[in-house]
Amino acid sequence: MSGALRLVLTGAAGGIGTAVAHALAPRCVSMLLVGRDAARLESLADSLAGRAPGLELRVAGADLTTADGRAAVVAAARDLPGGVNLLVNNAGVGDLSWFEDQSEAQIERIVQTNVLAPMLLVHALLPLLLRSQEAARIVNVGSILGDIGHPGSAAYCASKFALRGFTEALRRELAGGPVQLQYLAPRATRTALNSPAQAALNDELGVASDAPDVVARELMALLDGGRPERHLGWPEKLFVRINRMVPSLVDASLRRQLPVIRRHARPQEKE
Repeated sequence: MSGALRLVLTGAAGGIGTAVAHALAPRCVSMLLVGRDAARLESLADSLAGRAPGLELRVAGADLTTADGRAAVVAAARDLPGGVNLLVNNAGVGDLSWFEDQSEAQIERIVQTNVLAPMLLVHALLPLLLRSQEAARIVNVGSILGDIGHPGSAAYCASKFALRGFTEALRRELAGGPVQLQYLAPRATRTALNSPAQAALNDELGVASDAPDVVARELMALLDGGRPERHLGWPEKLFVRINRMVPSLVDASLRRQLPVIRRHARPQEKE
């Protein structure tokens, strides 16, 4: 993506968000950092200001699952000099848990944060993006588990499948216009989003994980390359292809891992 960027970044205070902010700062003339922790956003803004003199930095401490939170972000975006030409929907939550053990509140939190919040924020910001004087982008950060249904992550997978489908459908709806949609699918990433149980499961299964700065570099490559989707990691990319063409093979592989997954996702069964 060429030209000076005017960015709205959600989930900016998290591990991936912070890495993305630092990676994109040299290309940006203005940046609106969005998240729930205003103090961490201010700290990030101070760090970026020291490394990117002249960058216009704003913060919006907001809960995007609420109408008031989204309205605050839209109002702040309208005040960015020159408007907005890049939205990165990075905010997300997860929970390694057996589906029947999750409360309704836990399921609602995952779906609201990972699907409804980014959809409604796109809906609210789309008029600003369409008014951009040059081409604009929306990047929705999903997950490899937006392509592969995984035991212990049913609600999370559902939310990321939905986000990928939303991105694909809206990309086709807006084809030929000034706004392009892209989808980034990281594999396991070393951030605070991972619970101790998730980290232990990844270790036992030998699941590779990336540092946040690796995800940030891949997002930059997605922006520069212009492809609609980018999946991270090997053999994860291969599993995505196999799951789409011969899902029974992935069924069999995960069935063999099911006792291990269940032990970490249902720790109460050890009692």
